[in-house]
Amino acid sequence: MMEKLPVFSLKKFYWKDYLTIFLGTFMYALGVTQFIMPHHFVMGGLTGVAVLINYAVGWPVSVLVFVMNAILLLVAFRILGTEFLLKTIVGVASLTTFIGMFESFQWTPIMTEEPLMAGLIGSIVAGAGVGLVLSVNGSSGGTDIIVLVINKYRNITPGRTMLFVDLVIVASSYVIFRSMETIVFGVIIIAVMATSVDWVLNGIRQSVQFFIISQKYEEIATQINLQLHRGCTVLDGTGWYTKRTQKVLLVMARRNESTSIFRLVKGIDENAFISQSNVIGIYGQGFDRMK
Repeated sequence: MMEKLPVFSLKKFYWKDYLTIFLGTFMYALGVTQFIMPHHFVMGGLTGVAVLINYAVGWPVSVLVFVMNAILLLVAFRILGTEFLLKTIVGVASLTTFIGMFESFQWTPIMTEEPLMAGLIGSIVAGAGVGLVLSVNGSSGGTDIIVLVINKYRNITPGRTMLFVDLVIVASSYVIFRSMETIVFGVIIIAVMATSVDWVLNGIRQSVQFFIISQKYEEIATQINLQLHRGCTVLDGTGWYTKRTQKVLLVMARRNESTSIFRLVKGIDENAFISQSNVIGIYGQGFDRMK
């Protein structure tokens, strides 16, 4: 009779994840309030909607972001789970705080002589901030939730999904400004921001290959199946120095799952030997389709 394996869970509190969320939302708030808004550029996302309302009626962006995100939290809970909900609450709260903080500062607009350059810098900083938040399975709220819901069911990079959603929001700015030039500047900003998001995430669709050598290979393989829903292939190996046979796990996964795999293996066997490498493409169930 096969021995029952102990239950291992990835649902632990990792303070570095929340520190990353704080840094990401700080960068996002900095880019939006100090580089984009002073020059009246439009942008995408729920924050972009809040900025448009601010331009139109003058309501505080921080308050609008908080109210609109509160409505979307229910969606995050039902589809993306409780851990994501907690990180979303932290992300929304920190983003609202940082935006409110920057709005209260009466600073002179940055780079008044080069507004387009200011917009580009702001979009790079803001996009990098969003990428940092998404890299730890967090969210700053708004369209991040929509992006991750789509990404969960469709193998599309967050940057591309965000770009499509943001184009719709930026195009709607014509109702307020009646200016095609404003829309063009907005398209440039969201394109740079989307590229920055994917750059920080280092290509969320990029796949990785793991070779895991451990005496506890059965437990590791079982928990990778249960926790990450990834398959494992058990290979026969021989250590040439020790001349002992050893099982080797071969695991294919997405790059954004790498951290979870390392945490899982370390939680089971700290002495495990792990080799990770990038692969050009993986085709089959759970990955890309052969075309």
